[in-house]
Amino acid sequence: MRRPPAMPRAMDAMQLIDSHCHLDVDAFDHDRADVVARARAAGVTRQIVPAIDAAGWPRLRETCTADPGLFPAYGLHPIVLGSHRPQHIDELRAWIEREHPLAIGECGLDFFIDDPRVDEQLAYFEPQLLLAREFDIPVIVHARRAVDAVIAAIRKAGGIRGVVHSFSGSVQQARQLWQLGFLVGLGGPVTYERATRLRKLAATMPIEYLLLETDAPDQPDSGHKGQRNEPSRLVDVLETIARLRGEDPAHVAAATTINAERLFRLPAQQ
Repeated sequence: MRRPPAMPRAMDAMQLIDSHCHLDVDAFDHDRADVVARARAAGVTRQIVPAIDAAGWPRLRETCTADPGLFPAYGLHPIVLGSHRPQHIDELRAWIEREHPLAIGECGLDFFIDDPRVDEQLAYFEPQLLLAREFDIPVIVHARRAVDAVIAAIRKAGGIRGVVHSFSGSVQQARQLWQLGFLVGLGGPVTYERATRLRKLAATMPIEYLLLETDAPDQPDSGHKGQRNEPSRLVDVLETIARLRGEDPAHVAAATTINAERLFRLPAQQ
């Protein structure tokens, strides 16, 4: 039986990693500490917090100093293309050298937005892939209506690893990403029954390529449609995927946590 949303159940010994959560944004300003506390109570012990634009990097760094389970990634998101400037790539290099983040991101391609300006998006995405290769850190990739183009850019860069978060492509595209050393992140969308292709992927894919995420405050699960999402609800994603796979949630939790630790080179928690 499901417990009320305000009382997320503890995951006992399970330790989950939310591999994609925008905890630094305004939507959490009034209760950020409570959001983190609810995540910890639900068994979500660590969160990767990717950036959106250069102006937000200092705030992101400050947010992640508040809890040892918060890990920032710095990058330039394609959906706010108008906020970026060519010099931000050089600034990103300086941030990586100084801050030693565990990943670059969020970056990528978005062909769904109005006036996508594909060449301009690539002009920011491709240098971030090269920085990931240079510094030997993973890249957190956004790919909306652009999975094939993202795969082509990853192939062109070569020698990089990472995750395509909130994956919405085909099994064939996912397989190409796995062959390139990439994982796929699944979150709230997989809990909707109409997401048949995504649910089939979750049910059948090799678990070693899977990460769990919330993308909070966006993409809430089906039980919280229209509400602000938060990391404690990663439990709902976990349980949906475990049910689709016919596996124990503890097994899926352990496997995806190991995957995240391996990709981001996080130390195992005791």
